[in-house]
Amino acid sequence: MPRYTPENIADWICTEGLERYLAAEARGKGVLILTGHLGAWELSSFYHSLMGHPMGMVIRRLDNRRLDEYVNRIRCMRGNHVLHKDDFARGLLTAMRSGQAVGILMDTNMTPPQGVFARFFGVEACTASGLARVALRTGAAVLPGFLLWEPNEGRYVLHFGEELTFCPTGDTEGDILAATQQCNDVLESWIRRYPDQWLWIHKRWKTRPPGQAPLY
Repeated sequence: MPRYTPENIADWICTEGLERYLAAEARGKGVLILTGHLGAWELSSFYHSLMGHPMGMVIRRLDNRRLDEYVNRIRCMRGNHVLHKDDFARGLLTAMRSGQAVGILMDTNMTPPQGVFARFFGVEACTASGLARVALRTGAAVLPGFLLWEPNEGRYVLHFGEELTFCPTGDTEGDILAATQQCNDVLESWIRRYPDQWLWIHKRWKTRPPGQAPLY
């Protein structure tokens, strides 16, 4: 990644739907990028910064402190910044209020109260609700974004999908669940299009609803 520059990056990556991201960014309420462990997710945020649109990313600290510092130094060398998973809610709100973009990987197992149960590939999955909570509270745009290998192009393509539209009803918890389910549906649809590029050996459905037997 340190070898990529704004001058040479087009040899490896191009965009599709960039106008959607630029329109969302221009509204000034912040942009939440819905993504997952699909394609080259680490390179995706790095490419954002090379394009002149540095962003934040929600991460989990690595157990090895030196490795964590090394990886984050590369992630942030072009202007990106990290929000640690153990204290990201405040950081997300601050980022949205200042009109920034933040990427959130939504295909990880969570536990209540940080997660709510929403279907994912037909099975209830405890899913991070932070994106939905922040979007509903701030009016930030929610946009799918995935950097995927396209054989016909012979390079990666950063796809920006259609912006998600949430419809608040006044039932806060119900609205959060509905918005989270919408995110899961969109993420699932992208994985179904590129199943060979979904890198996941994580126990995604480990947390079960009360009364349900373990799946693993």
